[in-house]
Amino acid sequence: MAASTKGAAVPQTGGGPTIAAAGTLCWRSSKGRLEVLVIHRPRYRDWSWPKGKVDPGETTPECAVRETFEEVGLSVTLGIPLAVLEYSVSSRPKVVHYWAARITRQKADPDGKEVDRVRWVSPEEARDLLSNPSDVEPLDALIAAHRAKVLETWPLIVVRHAKAKPRSSWSRAEGGRPLAATGRRQATAVSRLLQAWNPERVISSPWERCVQTITPYVHQRSAKLKLVDALTEHDAARRPARARGAVDRLFDKRRSVALCTHRPVLPLVFSVLASRMSGPLQGLLPAEDPYLAPGEAVICQVSTSDPDRIVSVEQFRAYDD
Repeated sequence: MAASTKGAAVPQTGGGPTIAAAGTLCWRSSKGRLEVLVIHRPRYRDWSWPKGKVDPGETTPECAVRETFEEVGLSVTLGIPLAVLEYSVSSRPKVVHYWAARITRQKADPDGKEVDRVRWVSPEEARDLLSNPSDVEPLDALIAAHRAKVLETWPLIVVRHAKAKPRSSWSRAEGGRPLAATGRRQATAVSRLLQAWNPERVISSPWERCVQTITPYVHQRSAKLKLVDALTEHDAARRPARARGAVDRLFDKRRSVALCTHRPVLPLVFSVLASRMSGPLQGLLPAEDPYLAPGEAVICQVSTSDPDRIVSVEQFRAYDD
């Protein structure tokens, strides 16, 4: 499984601006069998997946989560990326991003407008019900991931801190250099982006600009925050093995986690992640300085059954509107 997607501006084409959309394939295990949620849209009289258009200032992961909640009342956490569909609507190109989303105890509740019926069905039944032939592509990806035992995962997210005040204008201790005004807006956007994966824990460098970057998310979601000296620029340069060890320990608890650190530390972080993924996935990790833009994130999905195996990689930049 491999994916690399960036939360960039919607591209312009000769046929007009691309329509960007996103959605989910909600799935569950019933008596050991895979089931998926299909929706009926009365406007189109078709069976499809929960999805919708990206709002201004929104990334595709945020859109997928929002649309799923609005259409069927499910609060989802994104799993592995499944497919990116490209086709035309009224002579305009459209791109739809799909993710897997595991459902455990929640009950789907259609909004009654865009969606009037929902059904939990087997993948075979879904294939027969789906009205648009292209909708089978994310279904096939979901089935393949289930067979390969990489559908059940937890997210590990690496965030570069948001834009800080320039070093040249800061005369006090480097660890106290805070975010610039732009960085504070980015931190709010980072919080919105992280909520698509809802990490339970946040591990961060204790330096001010990292703490300020992840504080909006920590407060919004009441996530557990741990400050780790080994992730500061100073400590990572002097003792890189300690920084690598801090990243290695992220895998120990096998629970969703976000890590926030500095640009010079990112190569050490990515070297640890690369050791737990296949060659094709390694090629998706940022490899050149500055690795990530301020406020940008790499999202890895780690196999629940094999905690030493990363099965997908994505990259998104939060919108700092």
